[in-house]
Amino acid sequence: MAVIIAGERSGVGKTTVTLALLAAMVSQDQSVQSFKIGPDYIDPMFHSKITGRACRNLDPVLTSEQYVQSCFAKYSQPAEYALIEGVMGLFDGSTGRDDTASTAHIARLLNIPVVLILNCASTSRSIAAISHGYRTFDPRINIAGVILNRVGSDRHLELLTQALEPLHLPILGVLRRQDDITIPDRHLGLIPTGEITNFNLVLDRLTQLGKTCFDWQKLLPLMKTEAPTTANILESNLIKQPVRIAIAQDAAFNFYYADNLDMLSNMGAELVPWSPIQDTAIPPNIQGLYFGGGFPEVFAPQLSANQSARNSVKTAIKSGIPTIAECGGLMYLCDRLEDFDHNLYAMVGIFPTTAVMGKRLTLGYRQALALTDSCLVKTGDRIWGHEFHRSTLTESSNLPLFNLSGFDSGLQFPAEGWQKYQVHASYVHLHFGAQPHLVERFLGCCLGY
Repeated sequence: MAVIIAGERSGVGKTTVTLALLAAMVSQDQSVQSFKIGPDYIDPMFHSKITGRACRNLDPVLTSEQYVQSCFAKYSQPAEYALIEGVMGLFDGSTGRDDTASTAHIARLLNIPVVLILNCASTSRSIAAISHGYRTFDPRINIAGVILNRVGSDRHLELLTQALEPLHLPILGVLRRQDDITIPDRHLGLIPTGEITNFNLVLDRLTQLGKTCFDWQKLLPLMKTEAPTTANILESNLIKQPVRIAIAQDAAFNFYYADNLDMLSNMGAELVPWSPIQDTAIPPNIQGLYFGGGFPEVFAPQLSANQSARNSVKTAIKSGIPTIAECGGLMYLCDRLEDFDHNLYAMVGIFPTTAVMGKRLTLGYRQALALTDSCLVKTGDRIWGHEFHRSTLTESSNLPLFNLSGFDSGLQFPAEGWQKYQVHASYVHLHFGAQPHLVERFLGCCLGY
């Protein structure tokens, strides 16, 4: 089995609780595989930093229900325990009208129990009504217990406990108000682990919380993984000769789904990490480039100053090397980047436009209809992706890559994306999980380079 850490709403402490549980388990040499519901990149970085295992995203919109089930079965089996961090509130779905892609959706799909975190600040007996409502709202969801967060005092805890007693709903953890851990954040959420200089201190605090705040005798049996079952994830070794793909991986570019990189490797690619911030050139003897998302706006001075790396990328792209550039990668390939303070920095210069940082957040699932061929898609392909950015481009492509529409809303968005040379560049993040044909097309193009 496994357990999902869910919240009654966003901001109730799901990430802190999840990280504390993972840290405590790892400190006891227990092997635990973590998962994150939804398209988020940064929370999984924290999971992986603590467990030493790649955290897997479970997202039925970006992939499929079958892929979510297969992914969970495959990656939970090698570990002794499995833990899933939910998204938003328990029943909050991607449209707001139903619970599609919500934590509850995944709980039903995987048939595993939920531990519900409750914000107990400014409430006492009402906590029972809240718990009763969540427990009965969808009888298909098994709420195995609750974790009480932001408890003010021993007397407060006594009142909460008395209120919950008639429900026979186990209290699996108690965190006091002073137990709050502040993890620094910025415009797209938490700051990635690689940029937190005192992460070991944060980890020590999380470990201590994990060891002292939870009822492990009740929690561990819930998280114990089951005997192996068949996990059908579509992968095949496509490439019969070496294909080296340079993966931009540093503080500026670190938004990659673990499954995407695994699928590339499992289908025959050799992934070669490099840093557009520090390295003077792309790696030698490569047949493809992959720039994920990240924070090029934060590291624009360093990226701009590394002119030799920018020239190396530009030369390779102009020679026709197949290139994937998602969000931050797209911004890097523009002429210039304007940061939040209106400073302008020279970028690679493939696309005649400037990426400008702003206050408006573009966020949501997108159905993308390919308007032209690229090294990743064919004209007419319909794929699901996700946007999450605060930048806009001053100029649009004359031949955009995608028409975009919203998830289950019919809302249309301006055509976007660039296809030039053999570059596939877009703000839309893609998960290759249920779409192996995208990997096959990209590697096929790399073979022909």
